[in-house]
Amino acid sequence: MELAKNQEHTVTIEGYGEGGMGVARIDGRVVFVHGALRGEKCRVLILKTLKSVAFAKVLEVLEPSSERITPDCPYFPRCGGCTYRHIRYEEELRLKKQRVQDNLSRIGGSDVTVEEILGARDTLRYRNKAQYPVTTDKDGRLTCGFYAQRSHRVVPCTDCLLQPDTFGELLREILKLANERHISAYDEASGKGILRHIYLRRGYHSGEIMVCFVSSKPDPKFQSIADILMKNHADIKSVILNINSKNTNVIMGSRCITLGGSDTITDIMCGNRISLSPLSFYQVNTAQAEKLYGIAAEFAALTGDEDVLDLYCGAGTIGLSMAGKAKHITGAEIIPQAVENAKLNARENGIENADFICADAGQAAKLLCDKGRAPDVIITDPPRKGCDALTLDSIVKMSPKRIVMVSCNPATAARDCRCLADKGYELQKVRAVDLFPGTGHVECVALLSKLKSD
Repeated sequence: MELAKNQEHTVTIEGYGEGGMGVARIDGRVVFVHGALRGEKCRVLILKTLKSVAFAKVLEVLEPSSERITPDCPYFPRCGGCTYRHIRYEEELRLKKQRVQDNLSRIGGSDVTVEEILGARDTLRYRNKAQYPVTTDKDGRLTCGFYAQRSHRVVPCTDCLLQPDTFGELLREILKLANERHISAYDEASGKGILRHIYLRRGYHSGEIMVCFVSSKPDPKFQSIADILMKNHADIKSVILNINSKNTNVIMGSRCITLGGSDTITDIMCGNRISLSPLSFYQVNTAQAEKLYGIAAEFAALTGDEDVLDLYCGAGTIGLSMAGKAKHITGAEIIPQAVENAKLNARENGIENADFICADAGQAAKLLCDKGRAPDVIITDPPRKGCDALTLDSIVKMSPKRIVMVSCNPATAARDCRCLADKGYELQKVRAVDLFPGTGHVECVALLSKLKSD
């Protein structure tokens, strides 16, 4: 029978596909089922058919898996933030490790076995940052929350189980103050209104909080809110107004105005004091990030004699965590504020064997390569899209002994590992680390070594 939209079928879930969807087969055709678990028998509705696969949703779970649990969040699955609130954490870890392994095999063409995934001790309230899109409710008052999956429709939520309790308390106070001042929410369709996002960041170890308003333009009403927040909360050390006037789905603009306190907050990462601006990249799960960087350091196997290049370095956290075991660290990052943070972080921690350049990773790698730089170890921590061709080509030309790749996207990591393997590097080991319990994201660290050549 030909599969068609709106058909109902009874299926058995054989395993998991990309993004944690259940995989079933109907007359030999693969069907991805949202919200279904391995081993379950389900009645499903076909949502979409493509040439080789189809997509469906669960109408009824006829024989539930022992791994299925009752979701602990009232917003799940309407909110698009979490993927696995209906699964025991042990099964979530197995699923994520398998995802890394499948990508490595299918995209990377590698037979390397992924090492045991490193799960998180805390699966709730672990995030140190949240960015809440702002909208208006049916009464015309400001509200905020998170986007529904694959949409820009805001699901109102001021108490996310992944965020610290204090974020919810602050959020409700900020909304009250903003509503009292009749601050308007930015509307993507019309371009009218001003408040786009409320962005909160908190130091995991320090407890210092940054409040950032992302607005389409400056407005003096934000200053009065900043004054009240600074007065009411001793742990708020910075209030920033970020200006983003562009018609874009990129959250942050490049211009920041400090309304209260300092331009940055501080935290501790791997024993180093870290200064963070609103635009600095900083892993959202500090406790797990420290373990992730520990694995990266283990893979780098530094002895004190190595010249290390840290690409996509952000505020310098990875490179600076290894500086004590390296001869020299050079970090490259495209965001100017993050580079300034990295330089400050090196100074404040008394690290004298590190320098940082502001450039795109590919351009920075090419520049250093053209200057004859020959690092012993190169570390990369790219965004989800992975490394571009220029970066990979320049890395290979510098001929490092080892490449340590930290990635938040196993698919692009596998692709980049395959490219490097084609250019003379051997993938030696990979380990997955769960920095984002409850969500569909997983980090991994890969070690590649240069093959001996004639």
